[in-house]
Amino acid sequence: MTSPAIGPRPDSITAVARSFSRMRELRAQDRDGLNLVLSHDQERAAAQAREVQREMDSGVELGPLAGVPFMAKDNIATLHLPTTCGSRLLEGYVSPYEATVITRLQRGGAILAGKTNCDEFAMGSSTEHSAYGPARNPLDPSRVPGGSSGGSAGVVAGGIVRVALGSETGGSVRQPASFCGIVGVKPTYGRVSRYGLVAFASSLDQIGVFGASVHDAATVLEVIAGRDTLDSTSTERPVPSYREAAAKTMKGVVIGRPREYFASSLDPRIAALCDGALAQLRELGAVVKDVSLPNTDLAIPVYYIIAPAEASSNLARYDGVRYGRRVTGDGLSGMYERTRSRGFGAEVTRRILLGTYVLSAGYRDAYYKRAQQVRTLIAEDFHTVFTAGVDVLFTPTAPSTAFELGAKTDDPYAMYLSDIFTVTANLAGVPAMSVPIGRVDGLPVGGQFIAPHFGEQAMFGAAFALERALGARAHQ
Repeated sequence: MTSPAIGPRPDSITAVARSFSRMRELRAQDRDGLNLVLSHDQERAAAQAREVQREMDSGVELGPLAGVPFMAKDNIATLHLPTTCGSRLLEGYVSPYEATVITRLQRGGAILAGKTNCDEFAMGSSTEHSAYGPARNPLDPSRVPGGSSGGSAGVVAGGIVRVALGSETGGSVRQPASFCGIVGVKPTYGRVSRYGLVAFASSLDQIGVFGASVHDAATVLEVIAGRDTLDSTSTERPVPSYREAAAKTMKGVVIGRPREYFASSLDPRIAALCDGALAQLRELGAVVKDVSLPNTDLAIPVYYIIAPAEASSNLARYDGVRYGRRVTGDGLSGMYERTRSRGFGAEVTRRILLGTYVLSAGYRDAYYKRAQQVRTLIAEDFHTVFTAGVDVLFTPTAPSTAFELGAKTDDPYAMYLSDIFTVTANLAGVPAMSVPIGRVDGLPVGGQFIAPHFGEQAMFGAAFALERALGARAHQ
């Protein structure tokens, strides 16, 4: 069934107690543990809930998420819970400052209930590359929840919380949302502050939102979006009410169906669900037209040059000198070598080495510079389509349903292809979101809306309409 939206205001004390009760219940149901949550402090969350409840009872005006528990991916800095990024290198590390998104949610009365498991330093598509063990999909514990924000997707899908924060570099919110049958939103680059998000690839990284419904995700994005003086890349554009997009009609809205996303290699059952969703939107008055994004097939190779290159630079700070794990060695260089070789896992090491290679003398122009040039072409593809009268695009979110644990860990290329439909939006900086559209063999399938820069309202309008039209069929 379609999950009802947040509201009316919950009793915050009861809501927090329910979240932790559900966490224990899921652990009891799965003997191996879903491993979705890396840290939590029930006493602190309960104390915060009591304070929020006191303010609400005394008439203090709080935000639309007052009393609502949420969780955050473990690469988003928090003051009172560790921020490990799923890595042994930062095991036990507690940040001296917190991310702007955490501050904004808590100021509005939302209650931080815990930090969620993720692929180490957000590098992965399955949450199997966490140093603290893989997370499991609450809908089928033999399968992955997606990645790298799999823990955040899992706690929403498992009913622990209704909303959670994740991060995206190439699809790490939308792909897990698809695998877990929930809503996942990646806003326009610059729409949400990155202050306090541990950097992987700075020109691609963004904080995103998971919600049990489109309304829930829209509500969170309204609260966290907007200019932040602590992040020079954040925009000064006013934040509209994304929830108001629920009232928008689909009559006359032009929805593009990019042919490159519906290749013959796509699972025909996923293609059929996507076309069924488009048929629903057409019945609501939308105009569906075929379009082309001709450079789409270059997105994966471009992404896996640019992202590792930026990662190799960003992760150079983890050297055992200033913070995090330190392993002594023979002199300074020995300490660097031992700290990094023992602190980083295999996937992070692979990407650092690849990034260092493409930035090295003699190769930078051949790889990194050329990849940036092709990135511009990918962005221009979107610009051309949107300026030609298309309001939003609709595509599959992922080429498959959630795969079994271990199915792709020995084949990095197969794992990377899990993001084939999502990396383009990160490279272009445009907003995109995944919504449930049905199931294949009992496993969720997500459909993806992509909009022009700062076109979140149009995107949410289409998502609200599709959610209403599909109703319970989106989860069957």
